[in-house]
Amino acid sequence: MRRSRLAVITASLAVTIGLATAPASVANPWGDPVRLNQIQAIATHNSYHRELTDEEKAVQKLTDSGAWNLAYSHASLPKQFGGQRVRGIELDIFPDPDGGLYAAPLVRRDAGLGPITDPEMRRPGIKVMHWADHDYGTSCASLVVCLRQVREWSNANRGHAPIPILLEFKQTDPAMEKLGGPKSPPWDAANLDRLDAELRSVFAPHEMITPDDIRRPGRTLEQSVLQSGWPTVAASAGKVLFLMDNQDGPMQQAYRAGRPSLEGRVVFTNSRPGRADAAFIEQNDPTGANTSAIQDLVRRGYFVRTRSDEPFTQARSGDTSRLDAALASGAQMISTDFPVVGLAARYGTDYVAQLPGDDAVRCNPVNARRSCRSDRLDRVGS
Repeated sequence: MRRSRLAVITASLAVTIGLATAPASVANPWGDPVRLNQIQAIATHNSYHRELTDEEKAVQKLTDSGAWNLAYSHASLPKQFGGQRVRGIELDIFPDPDGGLYAAPLVRRDAGLGPITDPEMRRPGIKVMHWADHDYGTSCASLVVCLRQVREWSNANRGHAPIPILLEFKQTDPAMEKLGGPKSPPWDAANLDRLDAELRSVFAPHEMITPDDIRRPGRTLEQSVLQSGWPTVAASAGKVLFLMDNQDGPMQQAYRAGRPSLEGRVVFTNSRPGRADAAFIEQNDPTGANTSAIQDLVRRGYFVRTRSDEPFTQARSGDTSRLDAALASGAQMISTDFPVVGLAARYGTDYVAQLPGDDAVRCNPVNARRSCRSDRLDRVGS
C-alpha cells in the first residue's frame, strides 16, 4: 500500500513539474489513435495505364468507337506516390500461369508491329493491363513487378499512410478471341491461390494488412470491423492492403469458398452489409443519394472506395461537383485519372482531383476523431 501511494504521489509531482511521460502527440508522431478507416486519400484509377503508339491508336479507332476513352497515361507508380502524393492504386490483372499468353497483342499485329519485347511478358505470372489484345499499355507488365515498385518506394518512405491496392480480376474479351486472340484461363481456385502466393512473395506478413489481422476470435470479419474497428494509422504506417474490385459472382465466390470471413486470404472482397466478409464496400458513384449512403457506410465502420471522375466528363467540362460529392461522402479511397494539374489540359480544362490543403492524407470528414490532425497522418518527407 505504501508503495502504491508513493507511486501516485510521484506521478502527480511529475505532472506538476513537467516531468511526466511525453504526451501521445510526441511519443506517437501520428497523434491520437486515428484508425485506418478514419482517413481519406486520393488514389488513381488504372494506375498502370499507358497509351499505345500512334500506329496502334489508328488500329484502335478502326475497331473501337470508344477508343477515345483510352487516351490517358499515368506516371510510374513510385512517381505517383512521390510527386503526385497518391495514396492508393488500382491494377487490372490477368491470369498467365504458363507465361507468354498475352505477348503478341492483335493490335500490334494489325499495326505491323511484332510481339511485345518486354521479357516479363514471357514469364509465368499474373499480368497487368487494361484490355488484352487491344489496350495493353502498362508501366509494369506483371503483378510482381508492379508490387516490387510499390514495396521499394514503401521501404524508402516507411512513414507513409497505409496504401490500398485495388485489384480488378479480368479475362480476355470474347470478341478478340474470335479474331484470333488468346483465351485466358478462368480465375478458378488454383489461379486465385496463385494470386495470394504472388502477393505474399513480394510483401512480408508485417508489411500487409489482411483479413486475418482484423478478425477477432469468435467473430466474423464484419463483426470484427464494426465492433472492434480497423487498425490505427500508426500501426498501419508503411503497410499495404489489397481490395477486390469485382462484385459478387463465380470468381469472388471461389475466393470465399470455405472461407466465409476470408480466413487465410490476402484480399478484402467487395462485399455488402450483412455478409460475413463485409469490411470493404465499393460505391463508385458518389453523387445524389449515394453521398449519404456512403456516409452511412463510413459511419458504421466500413472501408469504401468511390470515383471522383468517370471517364472524361469532368476532365472535359472542368466540373468538380462529382469530386465534391466524393470528398463529402467520407469514402476513404477516392480514385481519379487526374491526380495533378495538367493531365486534363489536353481536354481543354484544368480539372484535377486533389484533397483540400497540402496533405497527402486528411482526416475523414465523416468519422474522424476531433483530435485528428491531417499533417500527422502521413510522415513522408517530415
